[in-house]
Amino acid sequence: MKSSEIRQKFLEFFESHGHTIVASSPLVPGNDPTLLFTNAGMVQFKDVFLGQDKRPYVRATSSQRCVRAGGKHNDLENVGYTARHHTFFEMLGNFSFGDYFKRNAIRYAWEFLTQVLAIPQEKLWVTVYAEDDEAADIWLNEVGVDPTRFVRIATMDNFWQMGDTGPCGPCSEIFYDHGPDVAGGPPGSADADGDRYIEIWNLVFMQYNRDISGTLHPLPKPSVDTGMGLERISAVMQGVHSNYDIDLFQDLIKAAARETHAQDLSNNSLKVIADHIRACAFLITDGVIPGNEGRGYVLRRIIRRAIRHGYRLEQKLPFFHRLVDDLAKVMGQAYPELVDAQARVAAVLRQEEERFAETLENGMQVLEAALREQSGELAGDTVFRLYDTFGFPVDLTADIARERGVRIDYAGFESAMEDQRERARAAGKFTMQGGVEYHGASTEFYGYDSLQQEARILALYKQGSQVEFIEADEEAVIVLDRTPFYAESGGQVGDCGELLAANGTFRVRDTQKIQANVFGHKGLLSSGRLVVNDTVIAKVDPLARIRTARHHSATHLMHKALREVLGGHVQQKGSLVDDERTRFDFSHNEPMTEQQIRKVEEIVNAEILANTECQARVMPIEEAKKVGAMMLFGEKYGDEVRVLDIGFSRELCGGTHVSRTGDIGLFKIISESGVAAGVRRVEACTGDRALHYVKIIEEDRKKSAALLNVPLLQEGAIPLAVHQLQQTKKAFEKELTALKSKLAALQSGELGKQMCDVKGVNVLATNLAGADNKTLRETLDKLKDKFKPCVVVLATTEAGKVTLIAGVTDDLTAKIKAGELINYVAQQVGGKGGGRADMAQAGGTLPEKLPAALTSVAGWVEQKL
Repeated sequence: MKSSEIRQKFLEFFESHGHTIVASSPLVPGNDPTLLFTNAGMVQFKDVFLGQDKRPYVRATSSQRCVRAGGKHNDLENVGYTARHHTFFEMLGNFSFGDYFKRNAIRYAWEFLTQVLAIPQEKLWVTVYAEDDEAADIWLNEVGVDPTRFVRIATMDNFWQMGDTGPCGPCSEIFYDHGPDVAGGPPGSADADGDRYIEIWNLVFMQYNRDISGTLHPLPKPSVDTGMGLERISAVMQGVHSNYDIDLFQDLIKAAARETHAQDLSNNSLKVIADHIRACAFLITDGVIPGNEGRGYVLRRIIRRAIRHGYRLEQKLPFFHRLVDDLAKVMGQAYPELVDAQARVAAVLRQEEERFAETLENGMQVLEAALREQSGELAGDTVFRLYDTFGFPVDLTADIARERGVRIDYAGFESAMEDQRERARAAGKFTMQGGVEYHGASTEFYGYDSLQQEARILALYKQGSQVEFIEADEEAVIVLDRTPFYAESGGQVGDCGELLAANGTFRVRDTQKIQANVFGHKGLLSSGRLVVNDTVIAKVDPLARIRTARHHSATHLMHKALREVLGGHVQQKGSLVDDERTRFDFSHNEPMTEQQIRKVEEIVNAEILANTECQARVMPIEEAKKVGAMMLFGEKYGDEVRVLDIGFSRELCGGTHVSRTGDIGLFKIISESGVAAGVRRVEACTGDRALHYVKIIEEDRKKSAALLNVPLLQEGAIPLAVHQLQQTKKAFEKELTALKSKLAALQSGELGKQMCDVKGVNVLATNLAGADNKTLRETLDKLKDKFKPCVVVLATTEAGKVTLIAGVTDDLTAKIKAGELINYVAQQVGGKGGGRADMAQAGGTLPEKLPAALTSVAGWVEQKL
């Protein structure tokens, strides 16, 4: 049975039992700072389990794409060397949100495995959490599982949690017995880690929510979250023991062999490459770009790990990006978004491969230097630096070292690697947004229609701790039952303003979401005293709001214009909208031309001048897709969405906007730049901010025209005058360089007369007033050429700083090193320096001590001779 058939049978089975089929969410969890990646099928339903989000269904089923390669769930180092570890996998799941619980969850799983897939019952083992008597009774007495294949597990292996915080509960797991010809013991035994008994289904009975202190809070309604790895169940149904032998992987492994010219299809490196192309392609599809931190850093590590395994197969040319087409053929039907992003994914991977080639070249230079300095054994920290900084494969380092008769310190390398893993684990621990835990009613948002609202204080927090009251000059976070304040989301910053009460005034500096529907108003109580349940008047700063709304609405128009001018590949990769400007990141592989920038401005301003009415509608997400609404990266959408029409733009957006496009006033692009591989950034402003920007430009033009003595209104006059000035400057610089060269020659002749003889060596130490660095170097070179053998120290001072240069002719460097000499002199003038044996430079901060320092040079040289 093919993997695609298993996926379809699973979804159809649960649909027939009243479950709604829900599409896979992106690998980047929407608006969830507690997770690095989507690592389980329940991630997109997290707020539903917490009672913070309502769906029109109480039963759901999905095939969720997942990544485990960073943070708490990190399988990266095992991938390619075990039968079942992956960075990317598909999780088949069924979910109950306060509807059915343990009994139905168990019965559905058993029915699907034993009847739909027709797996013999005697091949299945079952475990439960040791204290879960209810689940044990259902399995043993209702389903009738053989007690000899039933195990109670007392460890946390049978208590599931998504992360350090969040929904959790006891598990019941179903294992498949691959048979006695495979090593390993049953679950719960000493050799359970073998490959014979493999977990294929995990039933999580969601009963609790774990807060940041570790306390378990009962969920509003007990729920069910189950998961079955598609790759694992495919191995069972296809009669193989390794996930890498299933149909999903075999095509990719053959493609990897084709591109690397490998002959042995069982080579672990091919498995790594086949696994990693799935993770990398889907991460890029879902908006992650290779970088040096966070998700981008994890992606870069996976890409480079794949390329390193290409090196192990003797493939040193870019190859990884060519596997994207093969992946699209294998998985494109189930995930059409991969096909849509195919060209962009390949381009990003190609660029990373080329960068990796450069880092390898730099790494070789470091390795060569280390091998010259370290005899016998290459230090572990050096091996790690090559691996971590330059992405240099350890086995390649070992091969080169062996050629030189040098061992490598594997123990030291592993120690450094473990330190890095600890740092990575620490960096992967995200904290709850807002830094507070809240259990209570939601906040009703009225900010679309009003900037002022009477409200009641539901909770107060100081430094993350809940309190009953706050007093003047104390900073706090306030939760209200209703608010006109927009909480930061979708790139738009939170509102500012004030909360007015009979007993005090609270200045709101920012508004953030503590939970999906709970708003935290952050700020300072400027006067009085506030207590939980006090009534306040919540007032949004109207000027900041309208400026932000102008920028947000203009961002929608700009997004549409960018797609028209640059192409349909343009997708939002991040944004920041506030009252100062809009900052918009988008996928594009080259800088925009001036003509393209101007064209985007023209299109947006034409939409503004049309002054069309803006319209917001709430509708089912499937209907929104049908009417062509664009979904933005980084947003998490429920089944009901807000569709916003602004001019010719139609997007899903929960932000605040203008009533008519004409309210934006004026749109002006300020800058365009690159921020990552395949990602560009445009910054722009609108309304009075744009007018202020234009005013500054006009004032600068007037000043420039006056300074250049050209007509202000004559088109091209200022650039032409600047160009002429540049040409004149270049001519003067060329002439100045020639004069300085002549001066250096003249000075060298005059300075030669100042040299003293120290044991047959010409020695000169002098101050050249007004000389720059280039003049010092040229003068030094001419002196060394004319007066061999010689030792020279030249100095100059400017603005309280000393510049020094020292030179030693080649016939003296065995006894006298310029680096040692310059350091000796520099230390006397409050500095330090170094360099080669024949030439060295330094600086200092004590010019008053320079004469004595120069006088001491002859004595130092005499001592060395």
